[in-house]
Amino acid sequence: MGDSRGGELGKLSPSLAKALYGFLFVAALPAALVAWALATRNVICIATPHTLIGGTVLAVTGMAIMVLGMWSLWTYGGGLPMNVFPPPRFVSRGIYAIIPHPIYGGFVLLCGGVAIYFGSGSGFWLVTPSVALACAALVLGYEQPDLRQRFGAKALSTGSMVNPAAPPSFLFRLRVSIRVLLPWLAGYGMIWLLGRPGNAVATYMPFEQHIPVFAWTEVFYASTYLVVILAPFFLQTNDDLHRFALRGVTAMALIFPLYLLLPVFVPPRSFESTTVIGNLLLWEHTSYSGAAAFPSFHVVWALIAASVLGDGKRWPGVFWWTWAVLVSISCVTTGMHSALDVLAGVGAFLLVVNMGEIWKAILGWAEGIANSWRELRLGSARVINHGGYAAVASFVGVVIICALLPAGMELVAASIFLCASIGMLGAMIGAMPVMFLGVNMWVALAAICVAAPWIQGIGRLRCLVQGCCHGRATESAAGIIYYHPRSRVCRLAHLKGIPVHATPVYSILWNAMIGLLLLRLVSLHCSSTLIGGIYLLLSGTGRFVEEAYRGEPQTKILYGLRSYQWIAALTAVSGAVVTTVNAAPMSQGFHFRFPAVLLAAGCGAVAWFVTGVDFPESSRRFARLT
Repeated sequence: MGDSRGGELGKLSPSLAKALYGFLFVAALPAALVAWALATRNVICIATPHTLIGGTVLAVTGMAIMVLGMWSLWTYGGGLPMNVFPPPRFVSRGIYAIIPHPIYGGFVLLCGGVAIYFGSGSGFWLVTPSVALACAALVLGYEQPDLRQRFGAKALSTGSMVNPAAPPSFLFRLRVSIRVLLPWLAGYGMIWLLGRPGNAVATYMPFEQHIPVFAWTEVFYASTYLVVILAPFFLQTNDDLHRFALRGVTAMALIFPLYLLLPVFVPPRSFESTTVIGNLLLWEHTSYSGAAAFPSFHVVWALIAASVLGDGKRWPGVFWWTWAVLVSISCVTTGMHSALDVLAGVGAFLLVVNMGEIWKAILGWAEGIANSWRELRLGSARVINHGGYAAVASFVGVVIICALLPAGMELVAASIFLCASIGMLGAMIGAMPVMFLGVNMWVALAAICVAAPWIQGIGRLRCLVQGCCHGRATESAAGIIYYHPRSRVCRLAHLKGIPVHATPVYSILWNAMIGLLLLRLVSLHCSSTLIGGIYLLLSGTGRFVEEAYRGEPQTKILYGLRSYQWIAALTAVSGAVVTTVNAAPMSQGFHFRFPAVLLAAGCGAVAWFVTGVDFPESSRRFARLT
């Protein structure tokens, strides 16, 4: 579905606007993606599936799903598949009854299929995931908010139940299987294909090398696949099916990033097979086995299935929990996982089932900070406590930048940091002097990008106190409440006492994930432009979504998007362009030095003064922060 806020564009010339829109997404965008894949073909050096039949099947499947989605919009919605000229009727029939966003999902499959057909590493590992991320950002940051506004509660439906206690329909069961298990299979498969990560370590403890492999326990280990696939079709109530889906999606969101961030590889323990079951276990031993092992998804899925299949039922509960325990033990006895993998799987499951309470605790913490404004008067000056967060952000940022540049570059790093405070253009200007000091400019910019998520994430704590970058009022999601009279939320937006989206918290969590990923790329000595480009891509897509839920009344709306969403989209596009530049790798790694710490402390003090000290009685420009 699309967005009706493109009316401003339609007023210019509806026919021409639709033709240009169609050309953009039918011709210009695919051509740009192909050009991107070709321009970065030497950037991604990862083994890539290359099969003509598999690529063709995947591409044709994706194209068919797209066509069915377009047909459904035309037939049931009465319009074209165009975001800015959306169909007037909400569509939940046809392919939309099974797949929530078939045009986007089909396009991602098409991209992946083409990449596999040609054996394109950049197409498979860079372009296709970026397309998937962009589609998700477009849905979360553009389409869903508008659908809620135009169609109300039915736009929120994900096949959830009218009566939680009623048996789910076959269509709802099929929908959950497609929406949960297929994305898991795709995500797990891609991470599995990455194989052994660079500088990886095994999680085996010394005593585990002496544990024999009991091949017969493969019966329990392999049963996980069958039970999880069939679980949606045997759950008895809509509520059970909904919890199964929610826990599965939450587990993916939690564990997949860990697989990418942690340098862990757990090769299966060897054994000799003399039975059919043993041969089945040997069949699971591949050159990729050992990737995506910590935490063990066998354990997580088994516990999720048991928690739903056996919930509230005495003897079924005993049976399913016993089965889940046996699956967990079999992860070790089959030699496929270490004991730490299993323990991590149990920990991940506990996080998943308690994620609602954890999120409430995070929001409570954020709400406490949001209403923690304190100020101290020193003569005509006022010292505000939120400047301390800016000081910490500056300190951390300068330390990271200095650690990624050669020794003796501390002052240059500080100047780069100060220039970067006005944006990426300022960062490029600040990085230029390093070229005359024997340092690659792209390496300097990459250092800024590695530091940027931590600077922004910590800086968002200041936003919470000050009340800037706040969310809009929320009814469909849990929010935070501002009540301090100094907060901008209360003074300017007049949302005192009203739950609003915790957009600074969204930003903190997204920036933390970006920051960890970039640190991992640095440890792998990736290209400086790949690091910088990925930062811009992830930062832009995340900001696009975040802006959709922000509520500053002064932000302008341009052609259906908030002005900062346009900037975010351009940031993501610029990230793709940066990845095409051939530049030096981040070969130095991290080197922390004491002079850098002193310099960072000085920058932090300056940041505190600039952002946390003002003169309320002065009429001079920039004398007051509020």
